[in-house]
Amino acid sequence: MQKVPVSLWTLLAGMIISPISIWIGQNHHLLPVQASQQAPLVDGFFNIMFTIAIALFLVVEGTILIFLFMYRRRPGDNSDGTPIKGNLALEIFWTAVPTVIVVVLGIYSVNIYNQMGGLEPGSHPHGHVAHVSGTAIAASMSDGSQSLVTPNIGIGRSPQTQGKPADLVVDVKGIQFAWLFNYPQTGISAGELHVPVGADVQLNLSADDVIHSFWVPQFRLKQDAIPGVPTELRFVATKPGTYPVVCAELCGGYHGSMRSQVIVHTQGDFDSWLTENQLAQQQGKPQVVAVNPADLSTSEFLTPYINDMGVGAATLSQIEK
Repeated sequence: MQKVPVSLWTLLAGMIISPISIWIGQNHHLLPVQASQQAPLVDGFFNIMFTIAIALFLVVEGTILIFLFMYRRRPGDNSDGTPIKGNLALEIFWTAVPTVIVVVLGIYSVNIYNQMGGLEPGSHPHGHVAHVSGTAIAASMSDGSQSLVTPNIGIGRSPQTQGKPADLVVDVKGIQFAWLFNYPQTGISAGELHVPVGADVQLNLSADDVIHSFWVPQFRLKQDAIPGVPTELRFVATKPGTYPVVCAELCGGYHGSMRSQVIVHTQGDFDSWLTENQLAQQQGKPQVVAVNPADLSTSEFLTPYINDMGVGAATLSQIEK
């Protein structure tokens, strides 16, 4: 009986292993739901690595099982095994293949990181205007707000958003053991992050005590908050819902309880949340209870009554003239 060439066995094994590893690599369901624009990039890279890992696993474990069967000790055979001194071609092969895989994955990972904005964080030191579409939120560096100072470390603008200001800027501070969120354009402070779906959001991260790590698994994004070193995390949420915010850096005895959540709203719901929280938080501020009408201009005096009078802002400005 003629012996089957090793090359033919290799081809046959490749035809069997390749579709199996590809299918498992694309249908493993190991990752949580995708909820950001960056998530498919990370998942695509993970799927490729997982596909390669499955293929290598099948090759290695399959070879072990085949060898266990083919080269098992037969009953009555007490002879020594065949002496093998080495195989140069095989050693070159199993060294070259992992080297090529690592180099290719390394280049691909840099490309993914660049698409996510990891190679271009905070390249505009002169400030910019930030706003949320559909709302009246606007602010610039000229007003002295520290939140819009763009840091140099983190995941910033992607090539697609290069030169464009973020739609929403949020200051995020990590302390033992909580996350604090401040919206500088509106003065709102909260213990959870609220963002509109589809908005380009920039988080300016800081820490008061030790290093914390801001991680949202569904966004596939993680960034350290470092005391004295401002960092940035920029993302676009794509799916409304509530997702956990986890500290992924051991920061003390209650590190495991340092959790919050990010709530992704539709634009209308986000506008309502802004309005409600602005009103609620303004109630705690000192308010003017009486003014002298003589100290007010005509427009200031009439502004509270324009709806009842049935006039608009243009008419009001003409009255003052």
